[in-house]
Amino acid sequence: MTRALEFAWMMVLLRPAPTGDAVAERDEIARALLGHMKSLRAAGVQYVSLAARPRAEGTPSPARTAPSAPAPVPSPAAYPPAEAPSAVKEAPAQAFSPPQAFSPPQAPPRTVQPGLLPMMEISPMSPPAASGRKGSLPAPPPLPFDPEEEMTLEALGLAVAGCLRCKLGAGRTNLVFGVGSPKARLVFVGEAPGADEDAQGIPFVGRAGQMLTKMIENVIEVPRSEVYICNILKCRPPGNRNPEPDEIASCEPYLKKQLAIIRPRLIVALGKFAAQWLLQTKTPIGKLRGKFGRYQGVPCLATYHPAYLLRNPGDKRLVLEDLKKVKAVYFGEKEPEIEIFG
Repeated sequence: MTRALEFAWMMVLLRPAPTGDAVAERDEIARALLGHMKSLRAAGVQYVSLAARPRAEGTPSPARTAPSAPAPVPSPAAYPPAEAPSAVKEAPAQAFSPPQAFSPPQAPPRTVQPGLLPMMEISPMSPPAASGRKGSLPAPPPLPFDPEEEMTLEALGLAVAGCLRCKLGAGRTNLVFGVGSPKARLVFVGEAPGADEDAQGIPFVGRAGQMLTKMIENVIEVPRSEVYICNILKCRPPGNRNPEPDEIASCEPYLKKQLAIIRPRLIVALGKFAAQWLLQTKTPIGKLRGKFGRYQGVPCLATYHPAYLLRNPGDKRLVLEDLKKVKAVYFGEKEPEIEIFG
């Protein structure tokens, strides 16, 4: 505003030197202009544009005419103070604006509603954030049930029936949840379903399953229907390959919930993956076999998988010894000798 006043006053002074009545006319114009500028500043206006309004393209220039007689100059009282709107300010004059360094436009500040947090801004080209732990697995999708909720095995089976938490879900024929008594005192945990199990949706129904039935009924002398049988994985891996870490991570909440519902007195881990997961160890199955550990306080014995015995029938005698230990503990004839594995 100060610069505008100086400019307006300079324009008045630079006019051709007046003579006679023109002196009084000039003084009246100057006083009226300065009074108008001061009233604008008092009203809160900070900038005014002194640039001439540009003509529209194609508009002819006004014809020059001979100067006419000066119009009568109104008195200063004819210029009442202008009331400028407080929210609207005119742009400064470009002709006298000093050059400024370019700065990118700034986004307006965000307002956050009470009780809400702003969303995290992610660039479209930004890679996903790393977990910081080398070799860590991505978090699987949410569970289809509440782990803290009291529920039955039947309700749990219905909740996980449509599971697609890992890549195995899309290629299965049937989800193989588990079979047996929901009040079983003895639970057998295997690794993963095979082709026969995938076709029928029931664990251990193929050749390995037939051998397991003989182990339960002929050695432990308990009907298969009175125990519970399940696997770590609920879907068959392609070609019966070994379970992968991300698949185990996706399925283990189901097994945890199954065991929490059943509350068995004794668990038998069949094979490397079941034994290492239940006993939380990396010890090879050859060193774990025939030994008791604990899964959340429950005695757990590791032994070879029936499918392994089909390929290595010479080791059946080792499994026979393991099952006799299970029988003695099951019927209360002997306390398990618990070992701790690293």
